[in-house]
Amino acid sequence: MILRKPKHTCGGCHGKCCLKVEHLSVRMGEDQILEDVSFHLHCGELIALIGPNGAGKSSLFKSILGEMPYHGTISFQSAELGLQKARIGYVPQSPGFDPGDPMSVLDLFVSATTDYPVFLPIPKAIRRKVIDCLSRVNGEGLIDKRLGTLSGGEIQRVLLAMALEPIPNLLILDEPMSGVDIEGERQLLDLLDQIREKYDLSVLLSTHDFQTLGRVDKVILLQKKILAAGPTGEVLCSDAFRRLFGSQQEGGVR
Repeated sequence: MILRKPKHTCGGCHGKCCLKVEHLSVRMGEDQILEDVSFHLHCGELIALIGPNGAGKSSLFKSILGEMPYHGTISFQSAELGLQKARIGYVPQSPGFDPGDPMSVLDLFVSATTDYPVFLPIPKAIRRKVIDCLSRVNGEGLIDKRLGTLSGGEIQRVLLAMALEPIPNLLILDEPMSGVDIEGERQLLDLLDQIREKYDLSVLLSTHDFQTLGRVDKVILLQKKILAAGPTGEVLCSDAFRRLFGSQQEGGVR
């Protein structure tokens, strides 16, 4: 299954909506982390960010999230709402949970998204709200599972449900395929397709799994600067990709 085409192409915003990153640079002391990074992410579009370790992917995410100082411009434009600060949902790399951890999915969700103390009995109204949130990722049945018993794919569903409360304009996922098996990857990509179709939100994810890049609208190859950007095949066949990753080729992309 191939993901749907984005509503708005990179030829221009045409009065619709997009996240604009323009001439973004990040320095840490004497080190140049990012240099003159510019791209548009349109509503309903999924962009995959690839690059070697240390390429600046996490720094780019932190800049967009407002957690790292930068030079340049990051803005969100909406035809309905005008220029505004985007509401961002963030899915971090999957944390590791101890198999004996007694905390449940309900406990985690309540502690992360409400002010209610989880050591007290959780009211039915809050439980219903959590079920509603988990239903967005087809994860209602996970609500009472202990975190240490979840598979990689189930953890990603829970983290994604938390990132979707409230529904964001932009969803950022940091290495969502890490620790997920092939079937879990397929289910996650199908789920992302459903979510962006239903809520018309934009998705930016980083990945080292080039096998999944056939499922995205656009790929950005980053190593401090943007070295290549465009359709998957174009980027994976670029000289810049070959220099960074050698013999890995587009042929195995699904």
